[in-house]
Amino acid sequence: MTTDVEALLADLRQFVAERDWSQFHDPKNLTMLLASEVGELVAEYRWVAGDVADAHSRDAGAARERIIDEVGDVGIALLLLCDRTGIDLGDAIAAKLAKNRVRYPADKARGKPERP
Repeated sequence: MTTDVEALLADLRQFVAERDWSQFHDPKNLTMLLASEVGELVAEYRWVAGDVADAHSRDAGAARERIIDEVGDVGIALLLLCDRTGIDLGDAIAAKLAKNRVRYPADKARGKPERP
């Protein structure tokens, strides 16, 4: 990933300000937006068999374009929520990864879908 998150946030803040939408962007509404956008992304895979999901995601065409659009919408909603709540997305991911390393030790979790 080569896009600077701070630059994206600056663009998002400007986009929202130009439309006077911050009044609608409380944490509850942004969380609902995020959930609905994730649902739209899920819908792109609803009837795709698991063994062809990777190919479906990578094949050029209308489905890939819709998936890219939905991933973008999910990212926008998540960044707006983080910005509104003062959560640094990178810090949140790093902290959760550290917790998951303890919770799912590689020697006990390797190749297993369930919790050790």
